Amino acid sequence: MSDRISHECGIALVRLLKPLSYYQEKYGTPLWGFTKLFLLMEKQHNRGQDGAGVACVKLEMPAGVPFMFRERNIESNPLDRIFRTLLGQYEEKVTAGDIHPEFADTVKRNFDFGGELLLGHLRYGTSGGYSLSACHPYFRRSPWPTRNLALCGNFNLTNTEELNQSLIAMGQHPIFATDTQAILEKIGFFLDEEHEDNYRYLRSCNLAGEQLTRRISEELDLTRVLTRASQQWDGGYVLCGLVGNGDSFVARDPAGIRPCFCFQNDEVIAFASERAPLMTVFDLATEDVREVAPGHVWVIKRSGCLTEAPFTAPLPRASCSFERIYFSRGNDVDIYRERQELGAQLAPRVVERIGRDWENTVFSFVPNTAETAFYGLMTSLRAQRRDEVKAAILGAAREGRLDEAMLDDLILRNWPRGEKVVSKDIKLRTFIGQETMRNHLASHVYDITYGSIRAGRDTLVVVDDSIVRGTTLRRSILRILARLGPQRIVIASTAPQIRYPDCYGIDMSELGKFIAFEAAVSLLRERGQASVLEEVYELCRREVREGGSRNHVRLVYEPFTAEDISRKIVELVRPKQLDWTGEVELIFQSVESLHAAVPHHTGDWYFTGRYPTAGGYRVVNQAFVNYFEKSGGRSY
Repeated sequence: MSDRISHECGIALVRLLKPLSYYQEKYGTPLWGFTKLFLLMEKQHNRGQDGAGVACVKLEMPAGVPFMFRERNIESNPLDRIFRTLLGQYEEKVTAGDIHPEFADTVKRNFDFGGELLLGHLRYGTSGGYSLSACHPYFRRSPWPTRNLALCGNFNLTNTEELNQSLIAMGQHPIFATDTQAILEKIGFFLDEEHEDNYRYLRSCNLAGEQLTRRISEELDLTRVLTRASQQWDGGYVLCGLVGNGDSFVARDPAGIRPCFCFQNDEVIAFASERAPLMTVFDLATEDVREVAPGHVWVIKRSGCLTEAPFTAPLPRASCSFERIYFSRGNDVDIYRERQELGAQLAPRVVERIGRDWENTVFSFVPNTAETAFYGLMTSLRAQRRDEVKAAILGAAREGRLDEAMLDDLILRNWPRGEKVVSKDIKLRTFIGQETMRNHLASHVYDITYGSIRAGRDTLVVVDDSIVRGTTLRRSILRILARLGPQRIVIASTAPQIRYPDCYGIDMSELGKFIAFEAAVSLLRERGQASVLEEVYELCRREVREGGSRNHVRLVYEPFTAEDISRKIVELVRPKQLDWTGEVELIFQSVESLHAAVPHHTGDWYFTGRYPTAGGYRVVNQAFVNYFEKSGGRSY
């Protein structure tokens, strides 16, 4: 995705099942779990660069000693800063003699993160701003262990205002408007109720002191807490929580929109947003890692017992297809194959566009995340060309026309040719405030390999994983590709046209910023159909007001074919002042081909407008109302 957008966050949870001394004896360090948490987060750094946070709960701590800790950072390289800070504190205490690493009890007593239960979060900000107060994990404190809660997640809810109103109805006074705070308080409310119910019952049984605390902890039912708290949640989410008594939970939305995976052996239980990091960090095979089922919560009790149970009514599965196209790391075996297939699915249309002119076509990719799809495209093209060559050789052999010159012409001069044409050269520095200077720098983020194509002769086909706003195409990619002087440039997107907002994790909720929407609106106006926009506006207003579940924004696209919109996008993204007269074409993946390549992740609302929850329809209609009324900001 050459256009940068903020998107899904990353989570990691590590629960040690043995005492710290076990890991010291077996692995040579009492910080084995702490190190695994860092590695799980580092292997998911693609999921969040706006902030990072970690939390820890220590088990069996005596009264009067802290047992729950948190550290967060929103500076550049936040994950690195957090772990450098914490390890620095550890080394200082080793030097001072407070910690003797060979004696694990000194680590647990004197190092804040020398505990058995560890939580990590990587943040891409889609709401709540970028201050430290918006950084996960969120923390809810209490002198009662079973009422302390640290919470983080990879999620967006569509109905935060409704949740805040329900908190007010309960008698609370919510301070923050973010969905994270609303969820924290919602879970916290029912956690309090669970605690109070157990407390009153056990007091009636004449229990007191440590015995009372222990029984409250044992009776705490986090599945029931999540079931009661989640009744009004609408959105995509994976939530991770640590309770001060040592219990923890991981819950996934009922449509399976956001991803989550788990691994368990007799030493550790671990969760992560992606499967590959678990496999790498714990040296696992694919079958060792389980997917958290949609609508289920996994609870780890203080004892280390792991249970799985449904906590909310199921919905048809709609796992995010963008995870497979772009967001998740491509070293997962299934994602790697799916991205190859996404490239292969483009092959028939690419061949059609180049007119089988193999000799005068060069294939490449941009950005680096499109490389795997490029390999898939090249494999498919070469297989197709191999079949053509085979048929030609057999035919020539039958007719007695086969000679060395013919073989050279068929194979050596007419074989699909791939080149590394584009590379990322610099990182745009966000501290530069002047917009003109930022735009100028953005035009130089990518660089080209001079001499990789023949000027005035070759067609250049470039694979991109998706095109959202078209900004990078307009400001940099087309400009730098034009410097090579190709006869024609064909941009092939492995994703279909992005037409509708997302509200379940990806920060793209403003319709006016989508290049496909901009193209459709331009076509309506050019063809004298601008009244459609007013009609859609009235329909969307009514739908929002009445709480309906119809997507009226589809009417904006209905008069046009996908090819009509693609051609208009080309007009919009082609730089006005370009010293190059060649042709530009766009190829978008079809929705049918997307599902053929990624059959198990059917969430496609950004392409089709079919949303998995009622909140999605409210968001898409509100997004159009905001666009029409020239009101900026998110539509949920």
